[in-house]
Amino acid sequence: MERFMELYSEVYRDLYRLAYYYLGNAEDAEDAVQDTALAAYEHFPGLKQKASFRPWIFRILVNHCRRCLKKRKRTMYVPEDALEVCGLETADLSLQTQVLELLSVLKEEERLIVVLTVFGGYKGQEIARLLKKKHSTIRSKYRRALKKLEQELSKEPKGKEMRR
Repeated sequence: MERFMELYSEVYRDLYRLAYYYLGNAEDAEDAVQDTALAAYEHFPGLKQKASFRPWIFRILVNHCRRCLKKRKRTMYVPEDALEVCGLETADLSLQTQVLELLSVLKEEERLIVVLTVFGGYKGQEIARLLKKKHSTIRSKYRRALKKLEQELSKEPKGKEMRR
């Protein structure tokens, strides 16, 4: 129990960020993280390598979020305050709005890969393990997503370009 709580406390904030982004609201995110923690705790003794805890619990969370979305029969969207929840509260409102609009042009899996990379700080191999996909697939989808974002940015009128 003590080891589980130690490992869980290290990833809680990142779990919540991902769930919030993926599900679109605080209540659903809290429920998803709580359900994930319960499922992980129940199966923790069966985890062979405790060093694999982080990708293992994130996989549980992603699967839970997907089931929730399937139940709601709606597509994923980006909440208006997602950047604040992800620790970017210092970004101005105009920039936040532009980033959220950009992310909305991506497919669900592309958004997840971009968010895990940008907001979560995950590497391609970690995301591949988390999503149970090949690393090359994740790299391709990430590049494709970035290309879509670049194309979308090039469509923007000069006065609405994103500031750095």
